[in-house]
Amino acid sequence: MSVERVNPPGLSPPTGFSHAVVAGGSRVVFLAGQTALDADGKVVDGSLPEQFERALSNLLAALAAAGGTPSDLARVTVYATDIAAYRAQARELGRIWRELAGRDYPAMAVVEVVRLWDDQAVVELDGIAVLP
Repeated sequence: MSVERVNPPGLSPPTGFSHAVVAGGSRVVFLAGQTALDADGKVVDGSLPEQFERALSNLLAALAAAGGTPSDLARVTVYATDIAAYRAQARELGRIWRELAGRDYPAMAVVEVVRLWDDQAVVELDGIAVLP
């Protein structure tokens, strides 16, 4: 079994992790947690929906660089620093998801956390994809 590490140039350079890991054979892609980082590694200022959109875009960029599409996502975990705010804006977050990733939803969980690695981040997404 081979493992390929994928770090697309449009994402912030990884330190101590890979943006995506592709396991040869069954083509399972493990996607690292993505926050609202821009290509320079700075968290984009903005509301929860704006940060969610950027974090999801980053997750999908890593997936695309590994050869996958949103429909290949098998599992996504969302980490939010304020679950009440997440629930209050769930309709908007769902619209953003459908716009970027479509309606082929993966297994998902939303977990409230005290803080994220990037201090200014309010949401992070990670995932697992299975490529055909």
